Amino acid sequence: MIANSFKIGVVCASSRFARERADAVNDWFAEHYPDGSVSVVFHPACFLKHGHFAGDDRARAEAFIEYANDPRIDAIWFARGGYGSCRIAEAVIPRLNEVARKKRFMGYSDAGSLLAGMYRAGFRHLAHGPMASDSVRHDETAQGALAWLTTGRTAWIEPSLAIDRKPAVAFNLTIIDQLVGTALEPDLTDHVLMIEEVSEALYRVDRMMFHLTGQASIRKVAGIRLGRVSDVTVNDPDFGLTPEEIVRYWCARSGIPYLGAADIGHDGLNKVVPFGQGPGS
Repeated sequence: MIANSFKIGVVCASSRFARERADAVNDWFAEHYPDGSVSVVFHPACFLKHGHFAGDDRARAEAFIEYANDPRIDAIWFARGGYGSCRIAEAVIPRLNEVARKKRFMGYSDAGSLLAGMYRAGFRHLAHGPMASDSVRHDETAQGALAWLTTGRTAWIEPSLAIDRKPAVAFNLTIIDQLVGTALEPDLTDHVLMIEEVSEALYRVDRMMFHLTGQASIRKVAGIRLGRVSDVTVNDPDFGLTPEEIVRYWCARSGIPYLGAADIGHDGLNKVVPFGQGPGS
């Protein structure tokens, strides 16, 4: 590895992660960065197993803190989503030091619980964007994510940021709906809130939108944008509304502006949304 290699620490704060997938990610970096100018290092705790999780809560928390606070690690990339980061976030965030605050952190899905809490705590370099496991699936997506992780700028940016010119955040709908009223909920006053969802029935999307838009804190956002709602669970009878119609309905009921589509989702087109600062943050 060359002396000035940019080293990205990969952590697993949620569900189990397979060593075979890590090997595939390492192979991808060896192919795309043979000079070692950008490299990844997986925390050994990524491969622990504790029921559903990649190690128990303490192991996942300690691994995250270790890499986040380590000055030899330049950025933090979440390995995958699943479930579990909400179980460790309150224990992790107060222990992150000034080294951690200077780093960029990227993930989506379940990683949103940690990103939300960190945003609330004043961390400035956070983004909803592709995760490490995505690098072996979509080259363009991975390169776009790595551009932001290494430089703070990327062409793989959610295009509406340049239109709205407002602070923005992005979350999986289930995650942000579960965060409201908790110690991890950030102040999203005058922010554009982008949401996306996967593997949910539309009646559940409707119910989450009822709950989310009914919160006084969420009614202070500048508007909502809808990303992709994919792999919708079949419901009988059919719900009768599209995801956009659902979101428009609850935005109208709550007085929150509906701003249109966002190019985010659980897929290979998932764009980067830096928290708070918009393009180039």
